[in-house]
Amino acid sequence: NLLCKFRGPHSMAILDIFKKKKKKVEKKAEKKVEKKAEKKVEKKVEKPTPPPKPKKVSETAWRVLKELQVTEKATDLTKINAYVFKVFPRTNKPEIKKAVEDLYGVNVLDVKIIKVPRKQRRLGKIEGRRSGYKKAIVKIAEGQKIEVLPR
Repeated sequence: NLLCKFRGPHSMAILDIFKKKKKKVEKKAEKKVEKKAEKKVEKKVEKPTPPPKPKKVSETAWRVLKELQVTEKATDLTKINAYVFKVFPRTNKPEIKKAVEDLYGVNVLDVKIIKVPRKQRRLGKIEGRRSGYKKAIVKIAEGQKIEVLPR
């Protein structure tokens, strides 16, 4: 009769109190069994050797290269081992060469820089400008490769 008066969202919570205690006891027992099993497994399994440390990349690489440019023209240039990068506007050829060599581990033969000017764009009455940028075409040694889309 007492439960009939409390029919509502709280009535189920009162009944679940006893079930939760049983579940906690069962979980504790399962954890103890798992810990014992893990201890046995840990004794048998040898510790794996740590992976080799990655090469240290120069601190200036992230200040020089923005991104690898993936366009149709840029992918056509990969046939002649040339890759296109967007770079920061104040960088020069030696900095770009060093950054690409350090970051990708390839031998850079030639660097060409192009400054793309900003262009006016319009959306209805609103006029604006699309920002310009600087890009570098980097030619690397024969037989070497930069992975454009990492797997």
